[in-house]
Amino acid sequence: MKILLLVSELEDYTVAFANGLAGRGQVVLCVPRRRYERMVRWLDPSIDVRLLEWPRHRSPSNVRFLIALTRLIRRERPHIIHLLSNNVLWLNLTMPFWRPVPIVTTVHDVEVHPGDRDTKSLPSWSTQLAVRQSDAIVVHGEGLRRHAAKRFGRPMDDIHVLSHPAIGRYVELARSEGLEPRADDGSFTLLMFGRIFAYKGLDLLLRAEAALGGRVPGLRVVVAGRGDDPWALRDLMGDPGRYDIRSRFIEDREVAELFLNASAVALPYAEASQSGVLNLAAAFGRPVIATDVGEIGATVQAHRVGLVVPPGSPQAMADAIARLAEDAAARSEYGRNARRWAEGPNAPAAIGARALTIYDGILRKQKEAYVERMYSSPGG
Repeated sequence: MKILLLVSELEDYTVAFANGLAGRGQVVLCVPRRRYERMVRWLDPSIDVRLLEWPRHRSPSNVRFLIALTRLIRRERPHIIHLLSNNVLWLNLTMPFWRPVPIVTTVHDVEVHPGDRDTKSLPSWSTQLAVRQSDAIVVHGEGLRRHAAKRFGRPMDDIHVLSHPAIGRYVELARSEGLEPRADDGSFTLLMFGRIFAYKGLDLLLRAEAALGGRVPGLRVVVAGRGDDPWALRDLMGDPGRYDIRSRFIEDREVAELFLNASAVALPYAEASQSGVLNLAAAFGRPVIATDVGEIGATVQAHRVGLVVPPGSPQAMADAIARLAEDAAARSEYGRNARRWAEGPNAPAAIGARALTIYDGILRKQKEAYVERMYSSPGG
C-alpha cells in the first residue's frame, strides 16, 4: 500500500506517526522544508521525504504551490492520502482534485481551546471544511470520537481512534549524546512543558504551588515553552524563588535535559483533547500529574502513569504534588508503567499497525461501493 502523508506543522507527532508506518507500506511524506529539514535525521530511511517549498498562509504563491502539489499527488498515485492535521486553509481548495483517492484527516482538537492563538489564526470554516471533504476522520480517543460525530455531523463509522504515539526522538537524542540525569540532591522538580497558553492551566499550577506552603521543601517548578508570559501571573505564586521560567522556544537538547531532570511532569490543563507532552513524558518514563480533561485523565488512569485531579482545583493539584514528592516508590512505579506503555501499546509501530488496519478498511469500503454502483447502474 502506498500512503501519502501531508502536514505543514506538528513535527514531533508527524515523525512518530510516519516512523510507525515505515516498513508497513510505501510511505511518502510531504512537508515544508523550512520546518522539516532538520527533522529528516529522525525519520526512518525507508520513508520517501519530500521537502516542499510550502508557502505561509498569507502568501499569494499558495496558488502555484497547490498546482504543483496536486501534480505530485497524481504522479505518485497513492492508495491513501492522510492529512495529519485539519489546519489546512489552502489545501481545502485542492482536495476535490485528488479524487478518487480516499482522504483521511486527523483532528487533534475537535474544539479550539481558549487562548490557542496558533489555531485561532485560521478561520473556523477552514478546519471544518477539511473534515467535510474527507472520507474518514481520525481522533485520539473514544470520547473525542463521540464529540467529533456530533460536532461535524459525521457517522460514527467514519471516525476512527488512533492514540497519539509516544514521542521517542528526544530519548534517542539523550542516548546518542550521552546525557544523564543530574545527581539526586533531594529536590523535587515538577516540569510544565509546551505551548503555555491559557487553556494549559498555568494559573492552576501556580495556585497549587502557593497552596503547598512548606509541604515540599525541595520543590522546584520549571515552566518551559513559548506562549503567554508566566511572570504576568507572579502574584499567584507562593514563592517565586521556586520557579525556573524559560519562556521561549526550547531547543531539542534542552528538551531532553528537562525531561531527564524532571521528577514529574504537570499537565494542569483547564481544557484539552489530548497531550503530546504526556507522550513525551512517557517515553522518558516520567510520571505525570494531570487534570481530568479530554482524553488525558482516562489515558493516565488506564495505563497507571500518574495521578489525575479535577480541573480547576488548586488544593487537589497541591495534594497530588505533595503525594508524589513524598513517595519515591510511587514515582518509580508510575515511571515504569509509563515507559512500558510508550514502548508497547503506544509505541509508534503499534499505532502504525492500527493505522494500516484503518486504511485497509477504508479501501475495502471504497471497493465495495464501486462494485455496488457498477451492478446498480443500467446495463450493470
